Amino acid sequence: MATDNAPFCPPVAADAFAIKDCALLAIATGKKATTLKELQAHLSSIDIDSIYLHVWGSLLEPQFEVREYNNHFASWARRGLHDDTLAERLAMVDPNEYADLEELRQEFLEVMAERLEEREYLHWAQATEPFEFIRSTIVVFDTAKRVEQPEELITLIPHLSTSSIFYHFIDARRRLPVSQDDFRFWLTCWGDRYAELNHHLAAIDPYFNGLTTIRHQLATAFKQYCPGNQP
Repeated sequence: MATDNAPFCPPVAADAFAIKDCALLAIATGKKATTLKELQAHLSSIDIDSIYLHVWGSLLEPQFEVREYNNHFASWARRGLHDDTLAERLAMVDPNEYADLEELRQEFLEVMAERLEEREYLHWAQATEPFEFIRSTIVVFDTAKRVEQPEELITLIPHLSTSSIFYHFIDARRRLPVSQDDFRFWLTCWGDRYAELNHHLAAIDPYFNGLTTIRHQLATAFKQYCPGNQP
């Protein structure tokens, strides 16, 4: 139970932690780009949900091999434009460093503008495959599972689906006013009791790791730093 001194928590996190699952539904926007200049033009006005999908959506895509690039813009720069330099620069943009998706949009636009200044031919060079802008909407499923104490997550987290990890550890950052994942936000309801665990959860990178890796890191942190699991 939350203590009297704990910060306010919304209903989903007040007493029991509600385990949710999700799916990102892709919706065509009808906008395509065959040159970097076109990509830049569409990106400047595309719906913010499209940026979210193209940056974070790849985490939910089936992975049969290690991701070469972690966002769709970088992947297209490599596969479509065959510009390794641009691909690497776009891949190095970390969305966690920006306050919101609008700031992230501006960073991508600046990276593209810089590359266009360096290589004049990129204004007109045709890609071997078009970039199709897709926007997303998230569908949330209630698993009906409830957790009363954080220690229960020690055995539960290893069995959560990767889409559930995405919902609670990644999507929560744009849902919650404090830009935290659901786990850390819920743990603050116990005051300082789980401060060390919160510290280690905060160190887990949500972008440059796959969801399977993130799940393993979460499970390890809960097992090692949950006070109720200490001998």
